[in-house]
Amino acid sequence: VQLVESGGDLVQPGGSLRLTCAISTSISSFNAMSWHRQAPGKQRELVATITRGGTTNYADSVKGRFTISRDNARDTVYLQMNSLKHEATGIYCCSAGLWLGEYHYWGQGTQVTVST
Repeated sequence: VQLVESGGDLVQPGGSLRLTCAISTSISSFNAMSWHRQAPGKQRELVATITRGGTTNYADSVKGRFTISRDNARDTVYLQMNSLKHEATGIYCCSAGLWLGEYHYWGQGTQVTVST
């Protein structure tokens, strides 16, 4: 199973980005698809999760600004990020889990930098 992220870029504060995670197998095999962030000098944190049924959960720091979605036909997960702040800077990785709260497969990540 391979996960490939894309969409990371340099963006100004207040800007938007959409990250994409393409999975090499049927996304329906996994109940939980998640996005994680590794900020410089900090531990990796869970940003958002979406279940097979479409239930979503977000870190408090991104609620109302980030939206996770999945396209089962395209075996792809997205993370729409709006009103970006400096603290959103980091490497964003997606993961696939057979069950909620588990992260069995990981992508390499895509770099997001929020800066003027």
